[in-house]
Amino acid sequence: MSMPEAEAETHPERVASDGDGPGPIGRWLRADPVRAVAIALIAVSVAWRAGLATRGWFSQDEFVIAAQVLDTGLDADYLLRTFNNHLMPGGLLVAWAMVRAAGFATWPWVLLLAVGQAATGIAVYRLLRDLLRPSWGLLIPLCLFVFSPLTLEVSSLWLVGLLVLPMQLALVMAVAAQVRYVRTGRLRHLVVVALWLVFGLLFDTKSLLIVPLLFLLTVFLFTSGGVWRSLATAIRRHWPAWLMLSALSGGYLAFYLTRPAARELDEPSSVGPVLNFLGDLVGETVVPGLLGGPWRWSYAGDGPPLVDPYDIAKWLSWAALATLVVVTVRRRPSAGRAWLLLTSYLGLVAALFAITRLGGPLGPLVGVVPRYVADVVLVAAICVGAALLGIKDTDEDEVSAWPVPTVLREPGAFAVGLVSMIVVLATIGVGTLWSTARFGDNWSTKYGRDYLATTQAELAAAPPGTVFFDTAVPDRVIAGYFWPDNLQSHFFRPAERRPTFVTEAARPSTFDDLGRIRPVVVQGRKIVPGPVDGCGHLAQGGQPTRIPLDGYLVEWPYVVHFGYLSSGDSTALFRLGDATREITLRRGLNDLFFLLEGAGDAVEVTVRTPGVGVCTELITVGRAVPAS
Repeated sequence: MSMPEAEAETHPERVASDGDGPGPIGRWLRADPVRAVAIALIAVSVAWRAGLATRGWFSQDEFVIAAQVLDTGLDADYLLRTFNNHLMPGGLLVAWAMVRAAGFATWPWVLLLAVGQAATGIAVYRLLRDLLRPSWGLLIPLCLFVFSPLTLEVSSLWLVGLLVLPMQLALVMAVAAQVRYVRTGRLRHLVVVALWLVFGLLFDTKSLLIVPLLFLLTVFLFTSGGVWRSLATAIRRHWPAWLMLSALSGGYLAFYLTRPAARELDEPSSVGPVLNFLGDLVGETVVPGLLGGPWRWSYAGDGPPLVDPYDIAKWLSWAALATLVVVTVRRRPSAGRAWLLLTSYLGLVAALFAITRLGGPLGPLVGVVPRYVADVVLVAAICVGAALLGIKDTDEDEVSAWPVPTVLREPGAFAVGLVSMIVVLATIGVGTLWSTARFGDNWSTKYGRDYLATTQAELAAAPPGTVFFDTAVPDRVIAGYFWPDNLQSHFFRPAERRPTFVTEAARPSTFDDLGRIRPVVVQGRKIVPGPVDGCGHLAQGGQPTRIPLDGYLVEWPYVVHFGYLSSGDSTALFRLGDATREITLRRGLNDLFFLLEGAGDAVEVTVRTPGVGVCTELITVGRAVPAS
């Protein structure tokens, strides 16, 4: 008799069980149902956010980076430059490859952001499982992070994603390695901490905050006693970590400060903007955002919207958070240390932006920009989990048996409490859904996308020989302070169809604010009426003729519209102040448009060919605009 037959006769119930039992997926689900639900929640979040991202498109920072990528090689000068005070060689490397491979295509960027979100979500769940006591409660801080409306900008705008997602992943993995190092003392975990810190610094200078976060987390969650005792314990036990991390961050900071932009930080000019910023950051953004807000967004052009919570919802969120803090601290004394950790890290973030961002033109808006607190949401998830569930390797004896009020000991009190908790969680969930949906509505309005689509259709239908002067795109596509990266010659570099730009033409074209091709007209200073009847100003061959303007022009790149009647073909020298340009004149009545950078209150025309006379009553020096 064979072994399978003997097994069937001896243990028939085992064979039946094996045949009817669950498959590999079923066994995986049964082995850890919390893990299965966590993975499902992460997948839902990533898919939902990818759908939102596809409703939007590039914003002005992305257009600027895309133009710069196609204008430079992959060298140290490019990778080590700063962009808006960010030193981000890793992000610039990814951008260089993606822009050159995909141009303005949307789906590669959405896929890249989705992969980053999935990796970060899984890393957050693994950290929560290793750090906190195991229970279904782990899903609360996980949902707080993966569904937070404050991180929607990170999953929708690719430049923000390139900065923030790697930092978030580095922060999570560094904290996870630090927890293992604190628990075991093994130096290999410390090496992992260092590697993840370096990874984060390759993508954003803000990753420097990982170092004080690791110190604060060790002090608040892995020591006991008073302030000085906790600090001394953390320093004495784990001094190799602080020495290594200080050396790494100090070296990086020293290099960063050698970058030109690092010396041009937008520092505040007074205390008032700082106080307003703190009120906005904490009161308008962080607290409402942690409880499903902001519920309402303020439109900000092609860029991501700004938070604009309703007043009553804002104050209710403050009350709910205060209640949560009181309840958790009364129940578990260590919860107070978790809340102090969150407060301390939020203070670090606030100090960083108060020093570096408040003095610029966008300083009053910094406190309501959600991407600036995307890492705070991650730290909040860790701290809320610690406050609710406690740290895995601490004693359960620390849970307080604080007196239960008489009303809560009445029959049905548990059911009332349970229903109340469900109502609160459901309210937060509905608020999150509402905030996310309204973000999607706002994000779907993209002038840049519509402008480019119109220009591409117009270029396809334009007659051969259509040429353009290089002017700025509309401010709602790229703001003027990005000059020269707001010029059309920069904007169209990654496009499938690109205009032909010239500096001199008889009939140049330009794009209007909607992207339609229009003839160029010049708005600016005009010449005064000339002394010659029927001619205006007469320029004789070989003789310079000074022609006054109706006002003074400061030094600037101008477009000149020169309308003239010439008795023959010739070249001429056109002067504005110290600037000159040689132009070609044709016999008869003609128009000529050309570029000239200069200053002055008059122009000068010198016809090169003797015997050729040129009459003009039309010279305008100013800016090129589309004809109506």
